[in-house]
Amino acid sequence: MTQRTITHALRLAAFLLAACAAGAHAEDFGPANEIRVGAYFVHNNTKADDLSGPFTPAGINIRVGDSTTPYLAYLRNLDTHWTLELAGGVPPTVKTYGKGPDKVGSVPFNGQEVATAKWFSPTLLIDYKFMEPTSALRPYVGIGVNYTRFYDLRSTPAGDGANGGPTRVSLRRSIGPAGTIGLSYQLTREIDIVASYSLARVNSRYRSDTAGDIRTTSIRFNPQAAIVAVGYSF
Repeated sequence: MTQRTITHALRLAAFLLAACAAGAHAEDFGPANEIRVGAYFVHNNTKADDLSGPFTPAGINIRVGDSTTPYLAYLRNLDTHWTLELAGGVPPTVKTYGKGPDKVGSVPFNGQEVATAKWFSPTLLIDYKFMEPTSALRPYVGIGVNYTRFYDLRSTPAGDGANGGPTRVSLRRSIGPAGTIGLSYQLTREIDIVASYSLARVNSRYRSDTAGDIRTTSIRFNPQAAIVAVGYSF
């Protein structure tokens, strides 16, 4: 996470707070709050440098699997078009697989589940809704900031075998830009259904420790999420 990224994130957060304050004086435009519940279908288009460190053969890499998890969001309508959205999901257990040679020494590696981790990854967005509130169908776009913290990281038996013994793994937290595009359909004044596509920049530094042998790589997760949800406005 660079200083430039942090600066941009802080500026965007300030803009979102200012927008929220301005929205407090908006005229009556219907329910001000909305809760959404649904499902996240997350695809990680992972790109990583080859692992480096002691006794590490060339071409050792990793791939992060996809996940599905419950989706939760709170939205605050600022006026007829602008909405502040805090979105997230129940932290999923994400699996990491070996990518590279079929074996490391005599241990199977390519395609083997080598580690797992949980992700806490909320996103704060400012959304612009097209059309008027009287329209049942309203497309929208949004931009914001994603924060991702990795925890409960574990090396699997296959990962320990490839690393040469019991291994501890870690990933740095990430702050980066995020965006969304979606469509809501209003069934009643209080209920709508939503479908959207979101992406975020989630970059991290992977580190493993096997009896003092440190191996590292940089990972760009590039998560892309399809979301379907039901919203309740109040």
